[in-house]
Amino acid sequence: MLRFARWKVASILLMTALAMLLIVPSMMSDAGFKSLKASLPKWLPVEQIVLGLDLQGGAHLLMEVDSADVTRTQVTNLRDDVRRILREESVRSLAGGIGIQGRTVQLRITEPNDRAKALIKLRQQAQPSGISALGVASPPVFEIAESADGTLRLTVGDQAILDKIRRAVDQTIEVLRRRVDALGTTEPNIQRQGNDRVLVQVPGLQDTNRLKEILGTTAKLEFRLVGDTGFNPADVEMLPQTDQPGLLPVERQVMVQGEDLTDAQPGFDQRTSEPVVNFRFNIRGGQKFGEVTSANVGKPFAIVLDNKVISAPRILGPITGGSGQISGRFTVEQANNLAILLRAGALPAKLTIVEERTVGPGLGQDSIDAGKKAAYVAAGLVVAYMLMTYGVFGIFADLALLIHVAMIFASIVLLQATLTLPGIAGIIFTIGMAVDSNVLIYERIREESKMGRSIISALDAGFNRAFATIVDSNATMMVAAIILYFLGSGPVRGFAVSLGLGILTTIITAVTMTRMMISLWYRWARPTRLPI
Repeated sequence: MLRFARWKVASILLMTALAMLLIVPSMMSDAGFKSLKASLPKWLPVEQIVLGLDLQGGAHLLMEVDSADVTRTQVTNLRDDVRRILREESVRSLAGGIGIQGRTVQLRITEPNDRAKALIKLRQQAQPSGISALGVASPPVFEIAESADGTLRLTVGDQAILDKIRRAVDQTIEVLRRRVDALGTTEPNIQRQGNDRVLVQVPGLQDTNRLKEILGTTAKLEFRLVGDTGFNPADVEMLPQTDQPGLLPVERQVMVQGEDLTDAQPGFDQRTSEPVVNFRFNIRGGQKFGEVTSANVGKPFAIVLDNKVISAPRILGPITGGSGQISGRFTVEQANNLAILLRAGALPAKLTIVEERTVGPGLGQDSIDAGKKAAYVAAGLVVAYMLMTYGVFGIFADLALLIHVAMIFASIVLLQATLTLPGIAGIIFTIGMAVDSNVLIYERIREESKMGRSIISALDAGFNRAFATIVDSNATMMVAAIILYFLGSGPVRGFAVSLGLGILTTIITAVTMTRMMISLWYRWARPTRLPI
């Protein structure tokens, strides 16, 4: 055990030096860090430790998915599906149009043959797309009731609404994450709360108004033709305009949807120098856009965002390149925000803010100071105990402990994990675990020495026989950390991350580094007895 190859010693020293270098930027001021990062190559991992909401302050929003909006969208989609089925089946005996009453879509088909064809397709449409997790068939998406006079009533069921809300929350979380990432913030915490709520925490962001504007906007973009109320009033709705007063008649049929966009970037119009948003479609959207503009040259084209007309330009010619431009008397910030929303995609339902909090940096600094005090006290007591109990071997344990803490912070920097107050608690907890491993080794060495073994034999037996115990104890703690990470959320996961990293570095520092230091000490001092 007293023979350490030079490459092993060099590897350990290099790893220690790298860990120290990785945590240096976190000790610098913001100005100093920016200057250092600008002067170094971009491929170098020069980053600061990312502090959580409880340490640096930030924005806290609890948002609720509007169940009524989800229901309304579900019923509206059902009505559109009914209209499509009637068109595909060439049903021409529809009397009175297609109406909506609450959760029910109602229509009357006077011709029995037409009604029979429509019912076959509607019953197919009502069938669920899959089965439940228990293997039981899901209930139909909607119920169909038929009256003697040919009236059909299609009612969306409660289970279909609940399933739609659940999927809407899942989709909302992904959209919100893309929007927050586009703001340039680090490590946002976005997670489900209950059945229909989403928690959003953004560390370091103090402008909650902009966050609410970005997150609360549905951003449902649609391209429709401007309609004529005198021609077919049932298929036309009056929508407000953002750039001028008054309502504009717009056809209900959506020609191209915003989900076909692949990119949206803010820019400036080359002719007027006004802020605009340049967009690009995917292949499907580009083909649709080209077909619509080719067939409607000379007609106005409404660009509708969240049921508001932001622009209604006239189609001067076919637009077949798959790209276009949105203008609407925007400011630079409005154009930038709209581009962010369009890139991230539309929310599946409207969100309402249930709870809003702004955590100031002062509270975060109090947390940091409290964490530092706890760490200093814990480390001081551990260092003093090891020195008094094990003498020079206690010095080796304390040096290994210092490297252990440095490696934890270096790992956090490399992973760009968020350091929270529970994370600091996890680091303090691993300090005790790391020292406990040294205690196991030293006590085993002491026992072997009392049994009459030589110094070299006692040292070798102490490390070898204690190693299995150390691995077993740390393995069980690692299992607990993994369970906490995958089953916990928020602060619990922060604690689990620091605990897991601490367990990994404990094996390295308590066994390998301590062993190397004792080996080098023995070869230099040549003691006649063990100092423990």
